[in-house]
Amino acid sequence: MNQPSLLSRPELARGVRRRSSWKDWELYMMLIPGALFFILFRYFPMWGIIISFQDYNPFGGIWKSEWVGLQHFVALLQYDGFWRIFRNSIVLSMLNLIFFFPMPIIIALMLNEVRKRAFKNTIQSIIYMPHFISWVVVAGITYLLLGTQGGIVNEFVVKAGGEPINFLTSNEWFRTLIVSQSIWKEAGWGTIIFLAALSGVDPQLYEAAVVDGANRWRQIWHITLPAIRSTILIMLILRLGHILDNGFEQIFLMLSATTYEVGDVFETYVYREGLVGGNYSYTTAVGLFKSVIGLIMVVAANRLAKRFGEEGVY
Repeated sequence: MNQPSLLSRPELARGVRRRSSWKDWELYMMLIPGALFFILFRYFPMWGIIISFQDYNPFGGIWKSEWVGLQHFVALLQYDGFWRIFRNSIVLSMLNLIFFFPMPIIIALMLNEVRKRAFKNTIQSIIYMPHFISWVVVAGITYLLLGTQGGIVNEFVVKAGGEPINFLTSNEWFRTLIVSQSIWKEAGWGTIIFLAALSGVDPQLYEAAVVDGANRWRQIWHITLPAIRSTILIMLILRLGHILDNGFEQIFLMLSATTYEVGDVFETYVYREGLVGGNYSYTTAVGLFKSVIGLIMVVAANRLAKRFGEEGVY
């Protein structure tokens, strides 16, 4: 006669999961540095958004600062230059989305077609290097090349019989310069994710396509791009979460009094109001406003992706 089990089925299942987890404890230990990073530098700082609903006093701290509710958000929307800043941020972000976002994909597809490994590795190393150059150096190179006085490009223009072009102080050229700098500096680095995705494509698919008579363009269109479609979509959704983020350092270094109309974005506005003006609660409200817009964009894009049968981010 069988003895009755002393443990219920849920208890047995928990015991099995506990033993399985302990068996893979090395993998969980490897998660600790990443988990600590997000806890300390991503989740813990969220506590600071409380001051966006307060009239924050550095001497009194969060607990002794006066609660003002949505006053700072109302002030932001009533600010005379709000729509100018909002428009500039959106336009720059959309230009980066249209011209910068596809570049890592295109470069990754081109590198994937290179068969000589030594040549491929050399090209990869060259296009990765600009990522490690600071924006200060990039801005210096830009001024050296495009400056009106002594700029290399304008020297050639003058010697060719033309007039110097105000690349650095012109509203018409400002956004082009920002997007071009971003492409030159970060496009190569952005190929890493897509090259990793391409490495997982089964080579037998290409062999079967060759047997069927498909040329290189057909292989890219029918095999390579569908293989990395989910990766492209995930990166696009994550990029939409930063729709109002354009980076402070690059914009600040290239911005001048003559380009404020097209170059003043949320980051430079927060710098003036927060760090220079000391209005910490107000600028925290600006940051929270940007984060909420980004969250809405991510949720909406993810739902749209799910509706079309894609995996999405979550």
